[in-house]
Amino acid sequence: MDPSNNNGGQKRLLALAQRLRLHKPPPFSENMLEKIMEESKGKVVSRVGFPEPATAIAQNQGVFRFKRAAVLICIFEGDAGELRVILTKRSSKLSMYSGEVALPGGKAEEGDKDDGDTAKREAMEEVGLDPQLVDVVTFLEPFFSKYLIIVVPVIGILHDKKAFKPAPNPAEVEAVFDVPLEMFLKDEKRKQEERIWMGEKYVIHLFEYEIEHKKYLIWGLTAGMLIKAASVVYQRPPAFLEHNPIMIPRDITKDTLIH
Repeated sequence: MDPSNNNGGQKRLLALAQRLRLHKPPPFSENMLEKIMEESKGKVVSRVGFPEPATAIAQNQGVFRFKRAAVLICIFEGDAGELRVILTKRSSKLSMYSGEVALPGGKAEEGDKDDGDTAKREAMEEVGLDPQLVDVVTFLEPFFSKYLIIVVPVIGILHDKKAFKPAPNPAEVEAVFDVPLEMFLKDEKRKQEERIWMGEKYVIHLFEYEIEHKKYLIWGLTAGMLIKAASVVYQRPPAFLEHNPIMIPRDITKDTLIH
């Protein structure tokens, strides 16, 4: 690669990092989720619209606390100057989201300073990404998974892609790959499935991607977070309608909880 192009890429990434540090997600608190639980009569709706019985809450009323997790949306510049993001294919042996495409991440642990620490630690454990290589620049509003977990997307910049040598943990990850971030704003390679929840229609988005003769399907919670991240990074909405379910009490901002 031409050194001048590499210098230009570094400048672009630095400018992007500076701009993203100014991003402020909408306010969010667990009280909002508790209010939704109460008004939806024992059901919860994830950010991708999966209704699930709130068994854990019903069995532990008064003591239940939502678990917290964080995922790393690690952005770097590809050879053609495009922004790309690191993804994994989870091990088929895992109990949650087995065999699915996901962002590196996991549940918060004691000792994590914040969501950025959680996301970087998990990325190190899953794919061998040195936390020192990642510049955390902003956070997106939390997503609520069907497993009653608050998931915080953490956007980080990988300035030196060559320094990252993927080392997937076979107990958790089958493959590590990357995709262009902008694809999550385009209608190409996208399919959708229409569902109905409590009389409201909504859409689940599925993105197909092929690299090195391997095909991957990016959908559900991961697709929702990447659509939001791409919208923030590129400062424009997707070229398609998201058709989110309307399940939020009137005094809670829709964009804060469901996407």
